Amino acid sequence: MLVFAASDKGGTGRSVTSSNLVYRSALAGNDVCYLDFDFGSPTTGAIFQINSILRGTSRGGLHSYLDGSRPSPERLDVWAESDRKSLRQRPAQAGRMVLFPGDRGKGEFPIDKDIVDRCVKLFLQVEEEFDLALIDLSSGRSYATEMVLAATARPELQNVGQRWLIFHRWTRQHVLAAANLVYGEGGILAVGKHYEHKPEHLTNSLRFVRTAVVNPDGPEESANLEGLRPAQASWLKEVHQDLLELANQQKVGRTLTLGEVPLDPVLQWREQLISDNDVSDRMIANAATVDAFELLAEKIMIDSAWGTP
Repeated sequence: MLVFAASDKGGTGRSVTSSNLVYRSALAGNDVCYLDFDFGSPTTGAIFQINSILRGTSRGGLHSYLDGSRPSPERLDVWAESDRKSLRQRPAQAGRMVLFPGDRGKGEFPIDKDIVDRCVKLFLQVEEEFDLALIDLSSGRSYATEMVLAATARPELQNVGQRWLIFHRWTRQHVLAAANLVYGEGGILAVGKHYEHKPEHLTNSLRFVRTAVVNPDGPEESANLEGLRPAQASWLKEVHQDLLELANQQKVGRTLTLGEVPLDPVLQWREQLISDNDVSDRMIANAATVDAFELLAEKIMIDSAWGTP
């Protein structure tokens, strides 16, 4: 399964949520990999706490592979390479968790046929080797997004499972931006059509993920509203309702939303993997956040969550 993580704006929580989804999927026993296609800012190593690649690798990463200067990109076993002690203790039932980093000091680059050919080859390799391959794309209308749309339209990948997660924060600006990235001029559907993707098939492969959500109508309503004055709580409910209406109008509503991640103090201050220990022992993260990650990791792999029998 190839899963592409996209967002129109920075600061959506795309990378940290995607990393946690991969982590939770590995804990569930799946072999997973994470490809850092955020070419302008290849910093996923910081989320997995691999100190040698905090700003990308200098040993030949995805940039070097795609431009043809290396026959294969560097790959790192997160369980073995992470400098975080809790990650170095791979649970017995956990699957493999591999990170393909980008190159340090590099940036976005235009695509050509050779680059797309190498991208297709890489996707075929990781799809064969892993249960889940998550490709984290640069934000906005990037070369990375165009590259994967060009690659996944190739006949070699037509029978490979492909899904898209579009991340946005639960604000008016982010809802509008997410809708524009998918439906707007030069957006995913338009570029996909250019590369001869079937519009209906591509549309059905897209789902939205809301992040940093404060839901006054959620199951933990009292906790969500704790510390707010009555006027603030009332206003928050109005804003939430307005956002629900806007999301429906922009075709970013609940029926096309795979899930949402609640606002969490840890993720506000530090982009990292949230372990069970962070919730139960250290008590720095919320159990609801882990529950959201686990549910999203499960839904990614379930056809019925995508309207497929």
